[in-house]
Order: sequence, then structure tokens, then C-alpha cells
Amino acid sequence: QAQLVESGGGLVQAGGSLRLSCAAPLRTTMWYNMAWFRQAPGKEREFVAAIGRTGSRTYNEDSVKGRFTISKVDAKSTVYLQMNNLQPEDTALYYCAAAQPGKPAKAVSSYDNWGQGTQVTVSS
Repeated sequence: QAQLVESGGGLVQAGGSLRLSCAAPLRTTMWYNMAWFRQAPGKEREFVAAIGRTGSRTYNEDSVKGRFTISKVDAKSTVYLQMNNLQPEDTALYYCAAAQPGKPAKAVSSYDNWGQGTQVTVSS
């Protein structure tokens, strides 16, 4: 399985921004659908955003509300999540994941390769 390594998390005040990165082995982002999920303490893992091999994007509109943007650079095999106007309810451990093409983008069960996560904490 491809090793996914997240970075960029941290502590930020409400209204602030962070950019998360997910480094994957070479060509991973060219052949797999990539996504970000998050999990807050005591809650289930939640879909945030996904980007397909061809660059098509899917968002959790209820949670993201136009504040987050997913992107990738295939030459670097890296996926990004730009998060703006962060709110305390965005506090969670954020995971990068990879899935075979053709599987539902928003389903946790579609993804069989996960990173260790990066913590995002938003203070009010």
C-alpha cells in the first residue's frame, strides 16, 4: 500500500487559515482518487473533500460551505487542502486517503489506504 503522510495541521484562531498537505508515493495521485476525511473526538470519521485522477472535485457541502479547497500536484504526488475561515467545529484529526477509481468518493469504506492524520485545532 502507498504510504500517505499528512502535514500542515496546528492551532489557529477562529477565522484563520491552514493548508494541509498529503505526500504520497510517486504517481499515486495520477492513478488513485484522493480524499480528506476528519474525525473529532467521540464522532465518526467524516468526509471532507475528494479529488479524482482527472482533477474532478467533490465536497461535503454541509460542512465545508465553500471554505475549503482540495487540489493536487501530480508531479509532486501531493494533495492539498486549503482551509479558510476555520471555525471551532472544524477541530479534528484530518486524514488523507486513497481509493481505487470508480468507488463512491464520500464513503469511508471506499478507501483502503490511510495516513496517520494531522491535528487541526481551532480556538474561539
